[in-house]
Amino acid sequence: MDLLRSLPIGSYLEQPVTWLHKIDPRVKLVWLMTYLLAPLLGNPFWRIGLAASLIGLTIAAGIPFRVWRKQIGWLLLLCSFMFVFASFAPDGLAVEHQPRVPQFCPNVTVVEDASAGEAAPTECQTQLPQPTDYQYVYLDRPGFAFIPRLVVTRRSLDVAVRISTLIFTLIYSTSLYLLTTAPEEITAGLEDLMSPLRRLNLPISEITLTLTLALRFIPLVLEEVQNLVRSVRTRAINWKKLGLRRSAQLWLIVSEKLLENLLLRAEQIAVAMDVRGFTSPNEHRVQWHQLRLRWCDWLALGILIPFWCARWFVGGV
Repeated sequence: MDLLRSLPIGSYLEQPVTWLHKIDPRVKLVWLMTYLLAPLLGNPFWRIGLAASLIGLTIAAGIPFRVWRKQIGWLLLLCSFMFVFASFAPDGLAVEHQPRVPQFCPNVTVVEDASAGEAAPTECQTQLPQPTDYQYVYLDRPGFAFIPRLVVTRRSLDVAVRISTLIFTLIYSTSLYLLTTAPEEITAGLEDLMSPLRRLNLPISEITLTLTLALRFIPLVLEEVQNLVRSVRTRAINWKKLGLRRSAQLWLIVSEKLLENLLLRAEQIAVAMDVRGFTSPNEHRVQWHQLRLRWCDWLALGILIPFWCARWFVGGV
């Protein structure tokens, strides 16, 4: 169980270097925020188009299929489950549907009511034809045995599309950004974008340093979890004999050991920085990347204009 390979979310792809790697991190951050904001209040067709554009962007960038195969497979499985679950879930509209016009009965038969002495018309069995093909209920299957009643309405299908596409867009756009952008580039871009906040005496350098250490600490966390899981599996513990209480105690001990190892790793990093004379981020700044906008970056920024125009006219308000 190699978590570093089975969970590629958040890992940086060093090779091969695609054209998406060469885009300025600030431009990619702007596009990431665009993908996070564009689905809001959008119609279902726009949301599906955004999800498809992310897959097309991955293919166009030339990222190897082996890199994003497991990731997009599990993500599509999760989104498909959410789509099916939300489609058959109640739509939340407690509305009784009634015809807008009375029923049309061309041939009404009259039945003599002996008690009242008056004639009463029978119940009409025919209705007026629908002028359009609009229907609110798409599927209505009665339940039997252990299978409940299956109802898919226009509202539930719209909610299902919104939930599934929103989850896919949020997770995969962020993962694609981390896949093609080094942690140092992310922090350098954020520091450059937040540089105007220095006038408000905000510790921008300290914030970016903390973010850099957090991004570098993610593989260490996965490595510690992987080692502890392997240590538990190699001991061949019989969980059925332990019972629920002893199993919970065992996992509590494992969690405590994980926290202890992570704190030890953090302390080692702090000691290493202290030995090297690190006192302040402003005094030990190392420029790993030179942020400079090129023609491809300006082209990517220019595409934002037709993108948001399409969002306004096609995606809905």
